[in-house]
Amino acid sequence: MIKISPAVLQSVSKPARYTGGEVNAVHKDHRMISCKFALSMPDVYEVGMSNMGLKILYEILNRRSDTVAERVYTPWPDMEMKMRENHIPLYGLESFTPLKNFDFIGFSLQYELIYTNILNMLDMSDIPVWAEDRRDEDPFIIGGGPCVYNVEPIADFFDFFIVGEGEEIIEEVADAFIKWHSMPKSHSRIEFLHYVSKIKGIYVPSFYRPEYNANGIFKELISLYDDIPAIIHKRVIKDMDNVPTVEKPVIPYINIVHDRLMLELFRGCSRGCRFCQAGIAYRPVRERSREKLNELTRIMIDNTGYDEMSLTSLSSADYSCLPVLIDDLMTSYADEKMSFSLPSLRVDSFSIDIAHKLQTMRKSGLTFAPEAGTQRLRDVINKGVTEEDLLKACGAAFKYGWKTVKLYFMMGLPTETDEDIIGIPQLAEKVVDLYKEIRGRRDVKVTISVSCFVPKAFTPFQWFAQCEKSEFERKQHLLKKHINSRAVQFHYHDASTSILEGIISRGDRRLAKVIYEAFKNGAKFDGWTEMFDFSTWQEAFKKTGIDPAQYNLRSRNFTEKLPWEHTTPGVSKKFLINEYNKALDGILTSDCRRGSCTGCGICQALDADVVDWRRNK
Repeated sequence: MIKISPAVLQSVSKPARYTGGEVNAVHKDHRMISCKFALSMPDVYEVGMSNMGLKILYEILNRRSDTVAERVYTPWPDMEMKMRENHIPLYGLESFTPLKNFDFIGFSLQYELIYTNILNMLDMSDIPVWAEDRRDEDPFIIGGGPCVYNVEPIADFFDFFIVGEGEEIIEEVADAFIKWHSMPKSHSRIEFLHYVSKIKGIYVPSFYRPEYNANGIFKELISLYDDIPAIIHKRVIKDMDNVPTVEKPVIPYINIVHDRLMLELFRGCSRGCRFCQAGIAYRPVRERSREKLNELTRIMIDNTGYDEMSLTSLSSADYSCLPVLIDDLMTSYADEKMSFSLPSLRVDSFSIDIAHKLQTMRKSGLTFAPEAGTQRLRDVINKGVTEEDLLKACGAAFKYGWKTVKLYFMMGLPTETDEDIIGIPQLAEKVVDLYKEIRGRRDVKVTISVSCFVPKAFTPFQWFAQCEKSEFERKQHLLKKHINSRAVQFHYHDASTSILEGIISRGDRRLAKVIYEAFKNGAKFDGWTEMFDFSTWQEAFKKTGIDPAQYNLRSRNFTEKLPWEHTTPGVSKKFLINEYNKALDGILTSDCRRGSCTGCGICQALDADVVDWRRNK
């Protein structure tokens, strides 16, 4: 057990990040345990503690008598410096056990810009960064989360990956480890990796060899053993009502990003936005029943004392029983001063009616995501909303008393022109004019937030090239130049971070040495504006002799083999190509949840059905 000196904690910002001891944290005697997990979101405590997936796995593993799960996050640089100065290794927050003494360290891979944090955490734990250098006594390093649909850039750092949803497979991994450890064998790492590779949804990258063409472009991935699958399909939870979930979340001592209860209404989204990887990765839509949601709400409130709950999903307002559920919650908790919120709203008046019910007292801002400034481009990306839809929703909000609206857009989308960029401030100013027309005042605030498009694996846009950094910056200046109203504010993302994300998101295994080189030269917390240094990455590419443009600035063709096609969410390539071509023609694809099957192939590949309680009744 590690002892942290009070002098160390008193010398860093937010020492509660490192002390543990929170309400609902689970403490177990490791001497009585057969399988030990350390679970990490490789970011600062406030971000990691807000991760829903890790909350779920933490509870599932700790409900077992033979297994323990503890939490660990990336120390902020001030604490890292103190830990290195005092030779303090990274540790689990519950028992202060060094990470190298766990059996598994599981990293939630939420986005590409946390990869250097993973290497830093392994280095701080005295665990070899490269998987091939680990000894039999070292922990197994596992990855999971949305980035598993292209893990090749970090494959050489991990022992194996869990592809898809983890509630069932994480227990299968624990069972496999306990059984394997009891076998009369040598207990070598490769022995266990062979054993665990038989579990559906497990990808062991060292069992596959990438090959490249003479021009350096990825050619294919070769299986090194006859008994491992060429394609690893994601695991999927078919019945959301009967799977364990969060009931007793750990309550932090300091404010975190999402410092409230989170009630997951359903998984999946079938709206079909062509840029959206999550819309493919989490299909099919599977709802929890209204009865189950009411039950979970009561349990979580009783176990925590929180007075705020967020109703979460990719598109929460699409929950088929939402109006009745809202009525249930508002009635049941009227005397307990509970507040409920929706993190995402549809661009329609229905969402405004729901938001009005939830915010009867204080009208906080509303957020909508038109994504593009013109109808032509919204049709290209299959957004399925019109300018009329947006203005109608905003009009309803203004009549109810809202006066703050945030509009999310992307720039650099396929086929985008300057006219599409100029359409963004024009649309925002129409919202301002609408407010003045309805309220007769000028105290409205409309914020435009614009991110840079990043092509993602397993989307119809995975074959498109990304814009150059200079082109993103030109578009940002063009947009700003056309804002004529003081009521409109403009926020935009740094193009450099999006460029790096675009490189890694469609990369292959050769990028591992670039990531390692950047880490050695000090890269960490790359998703934080104040910490990101693009020149460190540029130097890493230069030193390793790898041209980043081949990954983000190069369009692919449909016959090219892609480095990520072996870890799949189940979508068919034919569907993605069809959606690519429909995008070029501006043809919309309907929502299969409310209409007919659109042929993505996911339900068939995974033997899973859409669960929509309104449709099923």
